[in-house]
Amino acid sequence: MPLKSKHLLGLECMPKEDIELILDTAVSFKEVLERPIKKVPTLQGKTVVNLFFESSTRTRISFELAERRLSADVVNFATAGSSIAKGETFKDTVKNIEAMKIDMVVIRHSSSGAPHFLAKIIDASVINAGDGTHEHPTQALLDIFTMREKFGKIEGLNVCIVGDILHSRVARSNIFGLKTLGANVFVCGPETLIPRDIEKLGVQVYHNIDEVIPKVDVLNVLRLQLERQNSAFIPSLQEYHKFFGITRKRLEKASKPILIMHPGPINRGVELSSDVADSEHSVILEQVTNGVAVRMAVLYLLGTMGS
Repeated sequence: MPLKSKHLLGLECMPKEDIELILDTAVSFKEVLERPIKKVPTLQGKTVVNLFFESSTRTRISFELAERRLSADVVNFATAGSSIAKGETFKDTVKNIEAMKIDMVVIRHSSSGAPHFLAKIIDASVINAGDGTHEHPTQALLDIFTMREKFGKIEGLNVCIVGDILHSRVARSNIFGLKTLGANVFVCGPETLIPRDIEKLGVQVYHNIDEVIPKVDVLNVLRLQLERQNSAFIPSLQEYHKFFGITRKRLEKASKPILIMHPGPINRGVELSSDVADSEHSVILEQVTNGVAVRMAVLYLLGTMGS
């Protein structure tokens, strides 16, 4: 059964069956990653362009590995010294790239909505690798995949997203995906970093991490998006850690072990203490592994659509 759209722009409107199809397909590709030869010929002859207007080492490498392990031809577009740096418009740049007969574009952009605009002006499939403070669907999918792998299901799970919700595209995609699959979603952070009216997305809001810890199965801890903040939203990093940092002492208040997640990179001693980040309940490195499998699944499902 194919996906209902030729693009992956976000999880806000993605049907439950499409999310589950991606997750189920990723299970097979994770098995590929365990083989001595981690490559399949599935996308041989297909060309994928990684169009990263915003730097991100983890996401770019994860996508590139996924593409190469599916045997696709991969082109990495660097904005430095590109036609855009010389004054060409975004539209003209991507139309010229499309004229080279590409099949898929993975785009990361600092402007919310850039992937949606791109999908309207080219015929190739578009995958959103993060746009502004809007969405980051493949990160949420790999997070959800990791939770499902550990708990066997998503429905009924109590998941708290902690930290800079206001500037986080990861938080938004996680909320959409988790709610669609039936999880109970909480958000927790300083009042200045929680968007107004976020309750309308069906989440419960907390401003005291010690109050929410006893209620949840999963803590998905976000990095403080200091590069996206144009003013001081917290007094200091030390105070943030004091009131919202996840430490062993805080986790001891839980009645059961809590799964600890983080999209990376971690600011140790700010969002997480090192002993929590490296603990037996942390699945941060597993998220990285699962990210390649999930992105392989997305590329496969879009790349073979109509074949």
